[in-house]
Amino acid sequence: MKSVILASQSPRRKELLEKCGIPFSCEPADINETIDPEKKLETEVMRLSEQKARHVLRQHPSAVVIGSDTTVAIHGRPLGKPRSREEAYAMLEELSGNTHHVMTGLCIVSEEKCFRGISVSEVTFMKLTPEEINAYIETGEPMDKAGAYGIQGGAGRFITNISGDYYAIMGLPLNMLYQELKHIEEY
Repeated sequence: MKSVILASQSPRRKELLEKCGIPFSCEPADINETIDPEKKLETEVMRLSEQKARHVLRQHPSAVVIGSDTTVAIHGRPLGKPRSREEAYAMLEELSGNTHHVMTGLCIVSEEKCFRGISVSEVTFMKLTPEEINAYIETGEPMDKAGAYGIQGGAGRFITNISGDYYAIMGLPLNMLYQELKHIEEY
């Protein structure tokens, strides 16, 4: 069997891939993750997922490489990782009482084959008070996450509804990945 590499340093993605029960290693892809505002978000999420996978594949041509990218969007506008407490507050305030989309792209590549898929989920937040937002920011959790929250962490208590793949919201569409990895010998 070919070696499998996750093109990420995300502890969440690593934890999720471990659930598939296959041995793998991690190697982050150093790419420009800027989203082109002129293109559809779904297209950009897929492009970034594939770029990450292909970047690592160039360094390990005999491997199977998994790339993934997650974007949080509200009203069609992407919310990246906050660069400051103020930006985290503004993002959480905008998510408060609203439904937003979480798009996670998945790309599995080898020299012979390429699989691409995307999972789009809807997440609804309860109406948050300024005190709740500030207390959550104080935990530090929002600062390294798209949309300034982690569904698997403290923000879980703010979520009233999810429509879609919980694991994709965390950062890796687990069932989609598992279904494709069952055929890894084809790679």
